[in-house]
Amino acid sequence: MIVARIANGQVQVLDRLREMVQLAAGLDGRNRLSAESQQRALDCLARFGQRLRHIPAARVRIVGTNTLRQARNSAEFVARAEEVLGHRVEIVAGQEEARLIYLGVAHSVGDVSGQRLVVDIGGGSTELIIGEKFDSLHLASLRMGCVSLSRGCFGDGRVTAGRLREAELLVQLNLEPVREEYLARGWEVVTGASGSIKAIQDVVVSEGWSREGITLDALRRLRAALLEMRDTAQIASRWQLDPARARVFTGGFVVLHGICEALGVQQLEVSEGALREGLIYDLLGRIRHEDVRDRTIADVISRFGLDEAQAGRVSGTAVDLLRQVRAKWQLTGQETRNVLERAARLHEIGLLLTHDRYHRHGAYVIEHSDLPGYSRDDQRLLSALVGRHRRSFPADAFAHLPRGWARPARRLCVLLRLAVVLHRGRSGEALPALSLRVDRQRLELGFPAGWLEQHPLTLADLQIEARRLRKAGFSLEVGSGESLSARRQA
Repeated sequence: MIVARIANGQVQVLDRLREMVQLAAGLDGRNRLSAESQQRALDCLARFGQRLRHIPAARVRIVGTNTLRQARNSAEFVARAEEVLGHRVEIVAGQEEARLIYLGVAHSVGDVSGQRLVVDIGGGSTELIIGEKFDSLHLASLRMGCVSLSRGCFGDGRVTAGRLREAELLVQLNLEPVREEYLARGWEVVTGASGSIKAIQDVVVSEGWSREGITLDALRRLRAALLEMRDTAQIASRWQLDPARARVFTGGFVVLHGICEALGVQQLEVSEGALREGLIYDLLGRIRHEDVRDRTIADVISRFGLDEAQAGRVSGTAVDLLRQVRAKWQLTGQETRNVLERAARLHEIGLLLTHDRYHRHGAYVIEHSDLPGYSRDDQRLLSALVGRHRRSFPADAFAHLPRGWARPARRLCVLLRLAVVLHRGRSGEALPALSLRVDRQRLELGFPAGWLEQHPLTLADLQIEARRLRKAGFSLEVGSGESLSARRQA
């Protein structure tokens, strides 16, 4: 965990806390986290939670990575973790994890001309990122890490020539699909990040095999030294490693050595910053309204050739309706508005495939695309709103979302659906001033006197929408502002 503040435009780290929980070690053969590993992690998070208690939620980001992506019972663990921390926990996709790692590294090391290759070895995955300046250009997340490889090949702590060759072969098999592509792209400098790589640097420097950073020759010497040792205890004793680090040291070494051999890396520097620092800089961008998610939405709109004018009309009306009901419906906060606005801008993304059931196709595209800046839950929420912006609207449409999001999502979806109906004609003509009043599940949508009579198709669409909303437990009344007021008084 990192706690930082912004001083003169720069990130100043106030506190760092680190504990080796090794959650990946708790995965069983069915990819379920054991009760012991969960408790070990929750005890750690409880200690971290005390430090976070007085920090506003908008200034905190907590993410889970590969192990929680794999674990079949991750939702259960995340719910318990959120209770302990008092903050939301996001699970990020491998591509998003890689982007954040690159961002943290790029802000932590010196600038270079040309492209940089970043290598980050985690417990269950390894990220390879090629980027330039502060932008990641090509990312890969490989399912091999220091914990998973150590468990699979050196589970009892013994290191033998046969086990080492087996582990090296597994690494090469994982690298095979990406090796040629990475070599073709090229880079000027290689930077390593993560605890495993820092530990390897400490060892090779202490042995005098490298003066700074890590060289391929030093890794070859380290391989020979590991074969001279009998087990993890000797590794820990010779290089003064923490027992937890010593248990996964060999797995991390095999991954790094394999990458350097496969990609022809002769030397790499080591960065102090990685994923956590990347989260800090990404959060700083959001606070300063330089949110990468907005750039992602703009890129998607351009890539899919969406009708930007229509997206803007629907988005503007949805946000206006939100403004009128946000207090009554408890939809306050900038992030709530952001979610609605982004869903409105993307609601027609499925039209790229076909008009028939395009909302369903759009939901699938959003949930399964690589959207930089978005966690897995963020994408599921956007997907759910887009998938229900038209046609059927069952009462349980959002039951699959994380706890606490179902009710706000249903209400945001009602606003999105109304905005879509009101702009069905795709006309550039501005809508009149609308009034929306809500009382729990009851809505009154008011128009200027005579407007609905002049737009009978809109009235018919709204009447159909009222019937659909009824199935989700909402009541919608439509009329002139005066008529609705009279009915209310009667």
